[in-house]
Amino acid sequence: MELSKPTLPLDVSERVNVNSDALRHIFHNCADVVFRPLKFMDQSDLLLVYIEELTDSDKLEQIITACLLSQDVDRLKQYQMVNQLSEIVAKVLKGSTAIFVDGKPFAYVADLTDFKQRAINEPSNEANIRGPREGFTEDLKTNLSMIRRKISHPKLKFEKHQAGELTNTEFVVAYIEDEVKPELLQEVRRRLEAFQTNQLLDSGYIEEFIEDKTLSFFPQIQNTERPDTVSSSLLAGRIAIIVDGSPNALLVPMTFWAGFQAAEDHYERFLYVSAVRLLRFLLAMMSCLLPSIYVALTTFHPQMIPLAVMLSISVSREGIPFPTVIETLLMELMFEGLREAGLRLPKAIGSAVSIVGALVIGEAAVQAGFISAPIVMIVAGTGIASFAFPSYSLALPFRILRFPLLILGGFMGLYGVAIGVMFVMIHLVTLKSFGVPYLKPLTPIGQNIWKDTLLRMNKRYISALRKP
Repeated sequence: MELSKPTLPLDVSERVNVNSDALRHIFHNCADVVFRPLKFMDQSDLLLVYIEELTDSDKLEQIITACLLSQDVDRLKQYQMVNQLSEIVAKVLKGSTAIFVDGKPFAYVADLTDFKQRAINEPSNEANIRGPREGFTEDLKTNLSMIRRKISHPKLKFEKHQAGELTNTEFVVAYIEDEVKPELLQEVRRRLEAFQTNQLLDSGYIEEFIEDKTLSFFPQIQNTERPDTVSSSLLAGRIAIIVDGSPNALLVPMTFWAGFQAAEDHYERFLYVSAVRLLRFLLAMMSCLLPSIYVALTTFHPQMIPLAVMLSISVSREGIPFPTVIETLLMELMFEGLREAGLRLPKAIGSAVSIVGALVIGEAAVQAGFISAPIVMIVAGTGIASFAFPSYSLALPFRILRFPLLILGGFMGLYGVAIGVMFVMIHLVTLKSFGVPYLKPLTPIGQNIWKDTLLRMNKRYISALRKP
């Protein structure tokens, strides 16, 4: 017959040794949890429970010294009094110190946390030319303070939640009252309430659970490391989700056009910003369609290429053993492999390996007669165009879709490319992010269609539109 496990008390006992036994059972084999018993001169017991690596040792010693010298526990009344063991355990695991006093049916909980965290630096993935140089860190309180400093108004709300049965990770839903739509806020709350997991280590865990379509290549939730981007999005009526331990905040809803907008777009003059956004969009189309259109034209529609250019391409392809579609696929795969290798290698040598590797391999392949020179130029141009995306998450679907479009162009010509683009457009038109059409305001067509999509209007004109 199996022995039943001892039932643990739910409430704090007046006897320190009972509380000590219960907590020692809960924290069994937790070497980082410290149990520090003390005694007053009247021999009454005092017990401190804390995690040494998460506690400010100087503040802790000050509390202990003050209590022992004065022989008075009234000094502890400034701290929170908790009478539930489960709540005490949760707070100790977050870095607080629990102080049990003999004869008290509760524990004093002091927030003496001292997390080791990195300084506020400029985010490496969202570097900008003009604007603030600060980026989020892994500390939730620091991140919230950076947002509060930019929007100093009581209408900015921070709703605190907790998720992860094992990690007990805190996260905050941020929005501006009267700016956010109530139905959007309710939908975000509903999806977060349905979010069930035993671990939450980064905002990416939440992103996968609450997005509309998990099988779509296109991101439906924007992520950013910049407090100014979050602040401007909140002022525009969007909602931010900030997770403790993650430097990436989530912004909902997201539209297709948000991926082409950089942080400095709101700090530069509108004419320059509009021109650069159009350039980014053209480069995005080039990164996705250039290889497939080249293969389709040279394989199925050579009559559409000027004669001089076609003769040059034909001469360069003499002796090449592979069809155009195969050599383009090989070069594209090699280029993507070099790019991924450059990202994973140390920064000091990563960029050099990717650039030099592409040059050496491309030149060697042309000299050996495996690849034609125009293909190297096409792949290089495609790769350069793919770096023009301000948003890394939006660049990924364009990089992935390049390959099926290339295969369609290699087997069906421009008709295949057109069919592939048509299916992508149908998907984008039907895609939504928290009920908001992905291509809004282009489709369905709404008012002020060019206000802040591919073009950005003058701020003076936008302010005039907002006046009643």
